[in-house]
Amino acid sequence: MDEIALLNDLKNNSDSERAVQMKAYMRDRFDFLGLPAAKRRLVMRPYFKAETETDQVDWAFVKSFWAQPFRECQYIVCDYLSFKQDLLVPDDMSKLKQLALEKSWWDTIDSLDKVIGKLALDYPELNDVLLDWSTDDTIWLRRIAIDHQRLRKQAMDTQLLEKIIQNNLSSQEFFINKAIGWILRDYSKTDPEWVAQFIDTHQKEMHPLSIREGSKYLNRK
Repeated sequence: MDEIALLNDLKNNSDSERAVQMKAYMRDRFDFLGLPAAKRRLVMRPYFKAETETDQVDWAFVKSFWAQPFRECQYIVCDYLSFKQDLLVPDDMSKLKQLALEKSWWDTIDSLDKVIGKLALDYPELNDVLLDWSTDDTIWLRRIAIDHQRLRKQAMDTQLLEKIIQNNLSSQEFFINKAIGWILRDYSKTDPEWVAQFIDTHQKEMHPLSIREGSKYLNRK
């Protein structure tokens, strides 16, 4: 990946006014160039197209671009990893973990959990790693563990899901309780009875936010 050319193209399409707004939306945690998702993906399209000719993940690019000061660069890395998803192997889990621990916030975490979730679906031996993450001191690893099975539908490992959520029921952390609600809400589209039973069983331990989010699509009386 020609990261210098890509970064220059991103800068050439920057929007300083929008950058200020985007930074404010992210609570001033990160600097932005001001590219909305559609523009960012338009800029990176030819670079990704060139990557179709390679059969490996450019981890040097991943590390270097993740270190860039502009948040769009981390978004591009997440898109790149999704693009290269089928080339990822279990040994890459440590690299993905390192990304999750650097410049962490909900936006990159909620992209990385999709990549990690697909990797774990392909390699079920990684379930033990995610179970360990569900009790980690770092909330972002726990959030990934909770939500990595989003959109799995019938492929959901409910035993793993139940264990991971139970490991986090005592949390008072917003991002954890929101994640619990999201995964339950998502799975309720596939198996509403399972989700309803889970909430009924654990409602005394669950945070009201998790119950409210998880029950959104349930016809509860």
